[in-house]
Order: sequence, then C-alpha cells, then structure tokens
Amino acid sequence: MEFVLSPEILAGLFAAAAIAGFVDAIAGGGGLITIPVLLLAQVPPLHALATNKLQSSFGSLTASLMVLRRRLVRWSQMRRLFVCSLIGSAFGAFAVQFVSAQTLDIVIPIVLVSIAMYFLLAPNAGAVERKPRVNEAAYQGVVVPGIGFYDGMFGPGTGSFFSLAGVALRGHTLLTATAQAKVLNFASNVASLAVFVAGGKVLWTAGAAMVAGQILGAWGGSHAMVRGGTKLIRPMIVTVCVIMLGRYLWQKGFISF
Repeated sequence: MEFVLSPEILAGLFAAAAIAGFVDAIAGGGGLITIPVLLLAQVPPLHALATNKLQSSFGSLTASLMVLRRRLVRWSQMRRLFVCSLIGSAFGAFAVQFVSAQTLDIVIPIVLVSIAMYFLLAPNAGAVERKPRVNEAAYQGVVVPGIGFYDGMFGPGTGSFFSLAGVALRGHTLLTATAQAKVLNFASNVASLAVFVAGGKVLWTAGAAMVAGQILGAWGGSHAMVRGGTKLIRPMIVTVCVIMLGRYLWQKGFISF
C-alpha cells in the first residue's frame, strides 16, 4: 500500500531525516525526530515505524561505512558481533507481536534513565580504555544479541545502549564504543526492516526522500563525531536520552506542560 504525499511533505521528510541522521550518527535517538514527522504527515503508526526503519538503516549504513573507512573499527573485529546483533533483532521483531504494549511503559523509561545517568554520573567513563568487565564470549553471545533483541522489539536509544555497553562492559573508549555502535545498530536495523518489508508496511516514496536526507545527515554527523570525540558524544547522548524520556512520559500522560 502506498500513500500519496505532496512534494512539500516529501521535502519536509527529507529535511527531518537529514537532521535525524546527524543526531543519530553522534548519539542515537534520530527516531525522536523522524517518527513524529511521519505521524504528522498522516502516515499510520505501523507504516511510520516501518518507513522509519528503512531510512534509519541507510543512515546507520552510512555511519558504519565511515567509521570502518576511518579504521575506528575493523570489520574483522565486528563480523561476529554484527551477526549476533542481526539475530537478536530478528528475534525481537518477531517477539514484539506477542508482547503486551504495557511492557513498553516499564522497559523504555528504565533504559533511557539508565543510559543518561551512567554518562552523567560517570564523567570519566570512556575517557581511556580500561580492563573489560565481561569477556568477549559473554559480550558476543549475550549482551550484543540482547541489545539487538531490544531494538527489534522496542527501539528507542539502541545506539546509545550499544555505546554504554562498549564502555561499561568492554572497557572501550567512548569514541570506539560509539563507532562500534554504528555497525551493530545497522545490523539490528536491517533485521527489523526485513520483517516490515515482508509485511508490506514500508512507504517507498516517503522512504526514498528520507533515505536521501539520512545519508546526508549521517555523513555530516559521522565526521562531527570523529572531530568532536568524547566532548561531543557524551553530552549528546545524555541530552538525547533526557529528551526521549520526557517526550515518552508526555505521550503517556505522566507529565504535562
């Protein structure tokens, strides 16, 4: 099914995706921008989620290629983690069909608060490489597919969650953890997207406009991430998590303005 959108709306979707791609490449949370814009364009919620996954997949692909080209991470180090994230997300996208919506009201706020508080209260976390708290096998077999599962099932803050895990559990610097998060987030996005494509939920015209914007924004955001390093990434992650949490609580009626 395809909805007819005017050139003005498509231009707005392009612009929103470009901004989201920039933010997503640095800290994650681009869906905070793109999903509301799609809903404002009168796109039904499920189609909005599917189309968002299409454009965010291209944004995370652009960021992934950039960090790989800059050798912030190496594909030889990421191959197994990539597959684990992919598998976890596929299971999550399948499982979400059988999970009560009320579960989101518990899981999402906890995740966003945890990420924000960690980077806020541990200002030196990720400044230098430290000794890992979990071994590679546990990280690869449990942590990465677990976060991938979360992305396939829920989604908000996944990129920041991957960054947090890299810093807190594997002792990576924040820049390295964020670079790895781009590749792992691309894997989890692709798995979710495949489910939506199979279900015929993607709006391809709107998606094409947003893909173009995402690629442009992700390219700029990736370069800003490399140049700004930890001084840019940390406040961006905290800010995005707090905004996502505030918006989610407002949507659910827990707070009002």
